[in-house]
Amino acid sequence: MAATATPAAPERAGEPAVVTTTEPANGSGSPSGTAGNSDTADTADTAGTAGTAGTAGTAEPLQRFAVLGAGAWGSTFAKVLADAGREVKLWARRTSQVDRINATGRNEEYLPGIELGENVTATDDLDEALTDSQAVALAVPSQSLRENLTVFRQVLPGAGPVISLAKGVEVGTGLRMSELIAGVGRIAPERIVVLSGPNLAAEIAAGQPTATVLACTDHAAAVAVQLACAGGYFRPYTITDVIGTEIAGTTKNIIALATGIAEGLGLGLNTSASLIARGLNEMTGLGVALGASAQTFAGLAGLGDLVATCSSPLSRNRSLGVLLGKGQSLQQATETTGALAEGVVSCRSTRDLAHRHGISMPITEAVFAVCHQHAAPEQMIRSLMDRPPTPE
Repeated sequence: MAATATPAAPERAGEPAVVTTTEPANGSGSPSGTAGNSDTADTADTAGTAGTAGTAGTAEPLQRFAVLGAGAWGSTFAKVLADAGREVKLWARRTSQVDRINATGRNEEYLPGIELGENVTATDDLDEALTDSQAVALAVPSQSLRENLTVFRQVLPGAGPVISLAKGVEVGTGLRMSELIAGVGRIAPERIVVLSGPNLAAEIAAGQPTATVLACTDHAAAVAVQLACAGGYFRPYTITDVIGTEIAGTTKNIIALATGIAEGLGLGLNTSASLIARGLNEMTGLGVALGASAQTFAGLAGLGDLVATCSSPLSRNRSLGVLLGKGQSLQQATETTGALAEGVVSCRSTRDLAHRHGISMPITEAVFAVCHQHAAPEQMIRSLMDRPPTPE
């Protein structure tokens, strides 16, 4: 077995996030310092869901993983696990894609030129992918997760972490991805580990260093995944704030659309920085209203992911926003980028969620107007600048 890098400690006040412990300290089954929320599992056996894992530093890392979904992010996470010495079965729907990956060791369609590693084997057989797996990563798009879960739930293992790689809020229901996995996938919440952070797939696949967050209401389950995927270029931290991690991962795509639109309009860094800062305020307000910790939004899952997504030309959301700002229609911009950016969908579902909880999200409203109400990009900026003055 390849040597495993020492995992990062939980994010703390100087390195913001949420306090993590492995022992319930408040009588509710949730670790001390965890924001109270519906994701918290009512259990005292925090090590039981982590498979072979116990506490950090003494656990035997999980060794066999299934990654369901062979797009850019699923393939990248499979490579991360393989580079950390794990055995990975990468499931894809198309036999032709599976055959190419197994023949070349690459997924050229999504990660051109990148070697996935000899520990990665592709398959289009779901049963084969999941046989003997100790943990499963779900890497299908957020808005098709429900449909996929109706199939996956019939064969998913009855124990071990289930890692959520998708970011979004389901349209119509307002459910976060972990809520979908728990409800539709019939997975106990304490088994669901949410991975999020400044994780642009192409950069990670190229071996460029990054940090990320693994959030789970059962800290031991997060640590089990942390021990398994930590490596020389991938540094995971653990927190217990699942709500905050997911809301941050969803709303950052909306803010990235806004900063892209501003860039497409020819506006400069002052505008972008203002949108990022006020966008951070929006996502924090919604998250706290839903039961998250404000600290989470100052950490990797919040500010870290927000800066990366709003700044990088690799970001689909930012890139699509630039095209909208330059005058392309949503259909034209989507055809140019080759895929519908998640923020286009998330601005609708997040807006609905904000309305339901009485939270003001003016940037989200403005992006929704451009994407779904045919508002001119210039009107997005105007609507934000013409709002009545308020305290920060």
